[in-house]
Amino acid sequence: MRIREIHITPVAVPDPPLLNAAGLHAPYALRIIVEMVSDDGLSGWGEIPGSEATLAALKQAADHFIGLDPWALNAIDATLQSLTEPDERGANPWDQRTGVHVKSAIEVACYDLMGKSVGRPVVDLLGGPARERVPFAAYLFYKYEGAGGELGFGRDKSACGWFAARQEAALDPAGIVAQAQAMVKHYGFKSIKLKGGAFEPQQEIDAILALREAFGPDMPLRLDPNAIWRVETAIGAGKQLEGALEYYEDPVRGQENMAQVARAVDIPLATNMCTTSFADLPGSVAHGSEAIILSDHHFWGGFRASLDLARFCKIFGRGMSMHSNSHLGISLAAMTHLAAAVPNLTYDCDSHYPWQDGHDLLADPLLIEDGAIAVPLGAGLGIEVDRAKLAGLHQQYLKCGLTERDDEVEMQKVQPGWTFQATRW
Repeated sequence: MRIREIHITPVAVPDPPLLNAAGLHAPYALRIIVEMVSDDGLSGWGEIPGSEATLAALKQAADHFIGLDPWALNAIDATLQSLTEPDERGANPWDQRTGVHVKSAIEVACYDLMGKSVGRPVVDLLGGPARERVPFAAYLFYKYEGAGGELGFGRDKSACGWFAARQEAALDPAGIVAQAQAMVKHYGFKSIKLKGGAFEPQQEIDAILALREAFGPDMPLRLDPNAIWRVETAIGAGKQLEGALEYYEDPVRGQENMAQVARAVDIPLATNMCTTSFADLPGSVAHGSEAIILSDHHFWGGFRASLDLARFCKIFGRGMSMHSNSHLGISLAAMTHLAAAVPNLTYDCDSHYPWQDGHDLLADPLLIEDGAIAVPLGAGLGIEVDRAKLAGLHQQYLKCGLTERDDEVEMQKVQPGWTFQATRW
């Protein structure tokens, strides 16, 4: 089997006006879909976050994989490495994030092809399932009223689906509780995460305490302030939340600051911001900056890199969960296969998918039932892409005119003069 063609399609999927420390989500989230076609007519699929730099890098790289065997992952890695070598001036053609995104998209598509060629699911190629169902957490956001789609603010108010989560302005503890109750009722989630960093800390602390009161002591809760708090703020908040949180994700910026908070509060600290690459792992050990690392195959460089991260976590006593960004069903399937194959990924995974539910490009979208997704048992990723839906999402990309994610610009549409601050409170 050889790679005959690679098709690269940027798409835009409606995204609600969700708040975070960096600002506000745009009406559309951008993704890039990679289809790798073999010489025997099979298609392997990959999906990654979209940006102009990543799209250009994928287009630059694609022709270099034509004729290669998708099973020859070391040769494919070597090809990618050759494309990232510094030029005669010492400048790297791609930054680190672009490089791992390209590697992830290509590798996932290869695994999908590999599985289809032998009639086995990807999870089997990753060592076999450690679990048959992968649990996910409800992912709550402070948000403005409205759903995704249509440019500008004052978006479509006719969003369908779970009312409180999509249409109510969840800007207070009662709104957050209503959003959580709607998500839990619809999907059966068994744990809850709140994306913080959008409002003054006490408001977000009060929201967690309201969730604890509403759901009782058996519902694991998480808070992610997106590293926007000062150390003393994070410690003070942590003291109020001891006994209420399963883990405390990135309350402050940087490994040394995280370690300082970790020593001061009796809550496990988790990260997707201070330990995000293999170059960061020595610092993680030296500082003791976190107890839990949130993996993400899009940002760590694919399946095999994620398995390497899992081995590190096992050796150095780190727990594992899984980070998410706004995504579609190809990524959700890849996340599910990977999570199923990692025995020590024992915390429920993040997923933004409920915010994109109803806009997917799969012929048969994966179902979150009783808070979990059953590992697809079909060959490869076990999914089928609906080409008409893919074409429609591509047209949406062309029409919307967005080429980069910029939460600061979106926030300025509703709060003129608003600027991102790396440390706000």
